[in-house]
Amino acid sequence: MLNIILFGAPGCGKGTQAAMIKEKYNINHISTGEVIRGEIARGTELGKSMQSYIEAGQLAPDYIVIGMIRNYMKEHKDAAGNIFDGFPRTTAQAEAFDEILAEDGESVSVMIYMDVPEEELVKRILLRGKDSGRADDASEDVIRNRIAVYREQTEIVAEHYTKQGKYVAVDGVGSMEEVFGRISAAIDAAK
Repeated sequence: MLNIILFGAPGCGKGTQAAMIKEKYNINHISTGEVIRGEIARGTELGKSMQSYIEAGQLAPDYIVIGMIRNYMKEHKDAAGNIFDGFPRTTAQAEAFDEILAEDGESVSVMIYMDVPEEELVKRILLRGKDSGRADDASEDVIRNRIAVYREQTEIVAEHYTKQGKYVAVDGVGSMEEVFGRISAAIDAAK
């Protein structure tokens, strides 16, 4: 089974690239946000716990997020593979994720980091903000803070997969097709 972690700062194009990867490799795209919304919609215990944190404006503890991913993996054991977008975000999540996969004799195939310079990220998000209507896409200060927080979290998780020889950085600047070509080459090398 192909298990890909797709990482990149806000505005790097993960969503676009994940859709292309999903289609080319016929694998699932697992967005942490979608998994969370699904658990909440189904009214599961984890979903109820998550809802309380969301309503309080707090990040959920690792054990809740890990539990949701564990449930998702159990429900999708027959998949050819998965792209994980937005997970894991902490070293504790990465370690737990490795254990979840190992229970089924699986592991992370590759962690792909889409590297885009900060100025380009800010430009892309401000442009997106004109259409999205999201307040956090319209303020340069908020955008820069989001990027800084993301980089702090990512470096830690990237280190975890670097030690395993599974971290690959790709240049995230260029046309969608050029970036997709670089990502596909990293995936093919990890198969």
